[in-house]
Amino acid sequence: MEISDLLQPEAVISGLKAGNKKALLQELARHAATITGVSDKRIFETLLERERLGTTGVGNGIAIPHGKLADFKRLYGLFARLEKPIDFDAIDEQPVDLVFLLLAPEGAGADHLKALARVSRLLRDRKVCEKLRGAETADGLYMLLIQSEAQAA
Repeated sequence: MEISDLLQPEAVISGLKAGNKKALLQELARHAATITGVSDKRIFETLLERERLGTTGVGNGIAIPHGKLADFKRLYGLFARLEKPIDFDAIDEQPVDLVFLLLAPEGAGADHLKALARVSRLLRDRKVCEKLRGAETADGLYMLLIQSEAQAA
């Protein structure tokens, strides 16, 4: 499972504005709806449901919200760098500014876990995160994500 399998250039957002966790999840759901064709309300409800189980704020300013929906035929990724870090109830209690949303079909057990592991490995690399935080454009972010993956392989 490669990042390039999950993420298309139009699914990368630079300077996303959100004042809090709920607003961020709503914004991510809105963007994901345009990519997936599934209603933003259903995506948002799925993300909220998952967050109730425990935060997807994994630390070091990173969150990996994710969920499964029956409507999907494949995995979808969406990456956003926030304009300003926000409180996300992260495990290290630090604000979040890098977010990788992962959406999967309901029956995608192993593929979903492989994708989560791949995204997590990439975003655990502090050098990659520094570069992502310094990128100016969505295209720049996309290229960093894809190139960092290729270099790690």
